[in-house]
Amino acid sequence: MHQGKNNKTLNGRDISYNLPLNRRTIDHGLFTPQTERNHVHGACKASGVHVHKWDSTTYPKGFHMQAHNGGGGGGGGGGGSDLVGGSVTYTMIDQKELDRIYDHVLKLTIESGKVIREAIERSNKKIETKAGDWDLVTEYDKKVEKILIDNLAKEFPKHKFIGEETVSTTKCLPELTDAPTWIIDPIDGTTNFVHSFPFTCISIALSVNKELQLGIVYNPALEQLFTAKKGHGAFLNGKPIKCSNIKDLEHSLLCLETSFAIIEDIRDIVLGRLEAFVTIAHGIRTMGSAALSLCYVAMGAIEGYHSDNLMPWDVAAGVLIIQEAGGTVIDTNGGELKIIAPKVVAVGNAKLGNDLVKLIKHADSKTHLRRSMLKAAT
Repeated sequence: MHQGKNNKTLNGRDISYNLPLNRRTIDHGLFTPQTERNHVHGACKASGVHVHKWDSTTYPKGFHMQAHNGGGGGGGGGGGSDLVGGSVTYTMIDQKELDRIYDHVLKLTIESGKVIREAIERSNKKIETKAGDWDLVTEYDKKVEKILIDNLAKEFPKHKFIGEETVSTTKCLPELTDAPTWIIDPIDGTTNFVHSFPFTCISIALSVNKELQLGIVYNPALEQLFTAKKGHGAFLNGKPIKCSNIKDLEHSLLCLETSFAIIEDIRDIVLGRLEAFVTIAHGIRTMGSAALSLCYVAMGAIEGYHSDNLMPWDVAAGVLIIQEAGGTVIDTNGGELKIIAPKVVAVGNAKLGNDLVKLIKHADSKTHLRRSMLKAAT
């Protein structure tokens, strides 16, 4: 990952800062950071994969078939494990098996999308809250996740899962190990879904040896299917996509999630960053779905996306799709992104990423200074 530099100027302006960037302060109420986790150490190195293999399944409107010279097939349980000397060693997932896994999950994702498409216009959705009024779940989130996990677990019984609604139930975020692991958000943008706003999607990624190998983000309401295989590009409905090559903030359309300002403890941080973005960017958008926002960076529709208050299932698929579209995803501090605890700056190029990191740090320094002044005055 590209490392951001700690410069103190931005486009000739003095934006010196000396206060630390605020760490994620939000308590999602989903898991305890100190929870004991099962560590399964593996020795798995996935081989390279090649271009997409499509079959005659009904795909979204505008979806184009692509030629493919690879084969599928093979038995179930891809990425199986064998006990060796009391430890678990994961077998290599070869090219054919990755292709077979991809074909299977692609069809499953599209099939599961029918549940969302048929339900999004309904006004009688059953809604529950999780961490707060801003964190919603419907019966359809649970239904779609169950369809995905039950089917994948049957087809690949030795794979692991990190799913939003499963974690919400168990209140424990599993360790991301070397094992083949599915990272699933059954409905990203649940609030949008509740309001019948068609910016919602299924997000599903496969990690092997802690590296993202497959990513699919599917918005069934708008029939947008974003896909990526590691090393072989990103696609929207079968057509290649690329990130924008705009490198300056003044000409960039930026997206950030302002809804987290509802949380009092971080409201000033979120609004401080919004103010900084508004004063310099060409335009600002907030869309309510991290996965789709990342994909819009990948397709070049927006130049950058930022949010700290995310979870692995919000970003895993979108991160791979951006990377395969030629973009960069880094931590808000400018370092390497941690998928298991993501604080995201996603951009089309490294220069824009560095500038956004500096802008965020400058905004946070001003916010911390205001906090200090208010505290001193009381």
